[in-house]
Amino acid sequence: MNFKKNILRLCTGMVALMLLFVACTKNGNPNNLPESVPEAEYTGQTGTDVIKVLAVGNSFSEDAIEAHLYNLAKADGKKIIIGNLYIGGASLELHVKNANSNASIYEYRKVDTAGVRRNYTKASIVTALADEKWDYISFQQVSQNSGQYNTFEASLPTLYNYVKAHSNNANTKYILHQTWAYAQNSTHDGFANYNKSQATMYSAIVDAYSRAKTLIGASMIVPAGTAIQNARTSVVGDNFCRDGYHLTIPMGRYVAACTWYESIFGKNVVGNAYKPIELSDFEKSICQNAAHLAHQKPDGVTEMVAFQGDGNFTGSIFVNFGLAAAPTGWNGVTSFNAGTSVALKNNTNNYTGIGLTITERFNAENTAGETGTTTDFNMSNAVSSTSFFGNSKGAFNGIIVAQSKVKITGLNKDLKYNFCYFGSRSASSDNRETKFTTTGANESVVRVNTSNNKTQVVCAENITPTAAGEVVITVTSGENNNNSSGFYYLNAMRITKGQ
Repeated sequence: MNFKKNILRLCTGMVALMLLFVACTKNGNPNNLPESVPEAEYTGQTGTDVIKVLAVGNSFSEDAIEAHLYNLAKADGKKIIIGNLYIGGASLELHVKNANSNASIYEYRKVDTAGVRRNYTKASIVTALADEKWDYISFQQVSQNSGQYNTFEASLPTLYNYVKAHSNNANTKYILHQTWAYAQNSTHDGFANYNKSQATMYSAIVDAYSRAKTLIGASMIVPAGTAIQNARTSVVGDNFCRDGYHLTIPMGRYVAACTWYESIFGKNVVGNAYKPIELSDFEKSICQNAAHLAHQKPDGVTEMVAFQGDGNFTGSIFVNFGLAAAPTGWNGVTSFNAGTSVALKNNTNNYTGIGLTITERFNAENTAGETGTTTDFNMSNAVSSTSFFGNSKGAFNGIIVAQSKVKITGLNKDLKYNFCYFGSRSASSDNRETKFTTTGANESVVRVNTSNNKTQVVCAENITPTAAGEVVITVTSGENNNNSSGFYYLNAMRITKGQ
C-alpha cells in the first residue's frame, strides 16, 4: 500500500515539474524571463498606467532608450517598461534573417516598472514579443543605411509582418526610430554613402524614414535624428557623438531620450525635472528644447538661436591638450587628429559659444612635460605634464608633422582676444623652441623654448577675429629650435578678452 502511495506521489511530482517546464518555455523563454506585468496593471492602449516599449534595434536604440527614458517618465509620475532586442550593428536585413530562423542570438535588455535592469542572453524576437503585451514596437535601420530607402523597402515590410504575427497585443503601435547623422569628422566607413557630409546624411535619413513609414503604416516616427541635428546648432556644436556616430554620454543620449519621451507620452518634455547629474541646467535646457523643436518640425533643422553664444564671455577659457579627461575648470582636447572639435566653456563651466577644431594634426601625445610649474595658469601637474607635439625636421612615428593648426570659431568679430600658450618638455638638453602664429584680421607671432619649461607663458594679445569670427593658431618649431627632429609642444592654452 505504501509502495503504491509513493509511486502516486512520484508521478504527481513529475507531472508538476513538467507543467512548470512547459510554463517556463511555452513562450520561447530559455532564460527564465520574469513574468509579465499582471493583467490588472496593464492597460496600454486601453488606458492603463504602464506603457511598454520594445525596440527591435542595435546600439543606436541602446543610446536612445536604455539610459534616461525611464527616469524621464518616472520624474513625471509615469510608469514604463523598456525592452531592447540588441545586436550591435544589426540591420533590418539581419533582423529578418533572425526572424526566419527564429534565431536565439539577441541580448534582450529590459527595464521594469521599478527601474530594475536585467539582461537576458540567447533570446529570440519571439522571446521578447511573448514577454509583454507591448504598446509600442520600434524598428530602425542600421546607421550607415538609414538614409537609403531601398534598404527599408527590401526588409522592413517582412520584419513588420513577422513581428505583428507574433505579437500578443492587437493594439500595438508600430513606430520608426529615426537615427542621426554622423559627426562631421566621423571616420565610420559608412559615411562614404553620403559623401562624408553630415547635411547630406541627415537629409537622406529624413527622406528615407518618411517614405518607410508608409511601407508599414507606422503610427509615428521618433525624430531623434532631427533632435540631434537641432542640438548641433546650439553652443555645443557638433559634439554629440562620442566616436563619430554613437551618442555622447550623457548629453547626446539625453537628447535622444527626451525625444522618445515626448513621442511616447505626447507631452512637452521641456520642464521635465529629470536630468543626468553631469549636466548643468543650461545643458538640460538645450537637450529638452532640441527634442521639443524636433516634434514641432520633425523633417527639418530648427536653429536654436536662444542657445547660441556671441563670443562675449566672462572669465577665462582654459584648454588642456592631452588624451586624459581634463580637470575641473579646463576644456579637454583629447585627440590630436585633424577634425577633433570641442565646444569651449569658461572657467566657471558655462558655454561660451566658442569652438575649437584641430584642422592640421599633431603627431601624438607626450606625457613628459614639467610638473610643479609656476605660471599664472595655475596648472595642475596633470595639465602641465601632457602635451600634443609635432616634428618639423625629422620623421617620428613614421611621419613628419611640419606644423599643426587649431581653429577657434564663434568669436565676436567686434571684440579682441588674448591667446596665451604654455609648452613644456622635461629632461631636454637642446633648444625645443615652439612658435605660435595667431592669425585673425591681424596676426601675432610668439615663441617659447619648451625645454624644461616651468615658468614661461607667451601671449598673442588683442587679436581681432576675421569677419567670420575665426582665429587660426599655427604651431611649429621656432627658428632657434636645434632639436634634430624639430620637436614642438603645446600643453595648455588660455583665451581671454582683450582691450
